[in-house]
Amino acid sequence: MANHLDHIFTALADPTRRAVIARLGQGEAPVSTLASPHDMALPSFLKHIHQLERAGLVSTRKVGRTRICTLHPEALGTVNTWLDQQRHIWEGRLDRLDAFLSRTEDDT
Repeated sequence: MANHLDHIFTALADPTRRAVIARLGQGEAPVSTLASPHDMALPSFLKHIHQLERAGLVSTRKVGRTRICTLHPEALGTVNTWLDQQRHIWEGRLDRLDAFLSRTEDDT
C-alpha cells in the first residue's frame, strides 16, 4: 500500500497532472485535448500521462490514431483509507490533549 500511495501522491504533486485529473473528471478525452491548455511539447506532456498511469489514476487506449485517456477515480480509495487512518490518529491525540488540558485547568 505504501508504494501505491507514493505513486499517487507523486502523481498528484504536479499542477499539470492535477489539471488533467480535473479535466478527466468531466469525461474521457484524447491526449491532444488534454495537452492543449499546457505550454509544453507533446513528449513532455506524455510523461505526465505516464506518471498518472503508473499511479493507476488514468488509463489510455488507442482508437485509430488517437490515444484516449480515462480517469479511474477508484484509485483514490487508497488515499481515502490512508487519510481516514491519519484522521483517526490525530483525533485521538487531540482528544487526549483536550482531556489533559481540562485536568490541568481543574487543578489550578
